[in-house]
Amino acid sequence: MKMNHEEYIEKQRKRAAEVANGMLDGSIHYLEGAIELFSLRFEVGLPEDDKDFLAFTGIASEIDHLPIGTPRQYWSQEALDRHEPEIQQSIKWAKEVSLSECKSIVTRFNT
Repeated sequence: MKMNHEEYIEKQRKRAAEVANGMLDGSIHYLEGAIELFSLRFEVGLPEDDKDFLAFTGIASEIDHLPIGTPRQYWSQEALDRHEPEIQQSIKWAKEVSLSECKSIVTRFNT
């Protein structure tokens, strides 16, 4: 069965809520979740300047040079070790600037 536009948006909103909830409970790496929410921003049927998703645009921009997610497999262990302190600092910073937005996304889209 083919999905219509409204069903697609609803599915993406549900995914956004799942990701944000996982970021909050620790089951999804915070920075990986931020990158996914950044990529979902145009898929959830909201204006591009939506406050909740805008926070993740800034985070994704600040961490795009770090070995996070799938690309980690292509980095040497030495490089991963060297970047780990910056990754940990980035997680702390990202939580400071987006924790309330994560909670808002869960509240808005958790159906």
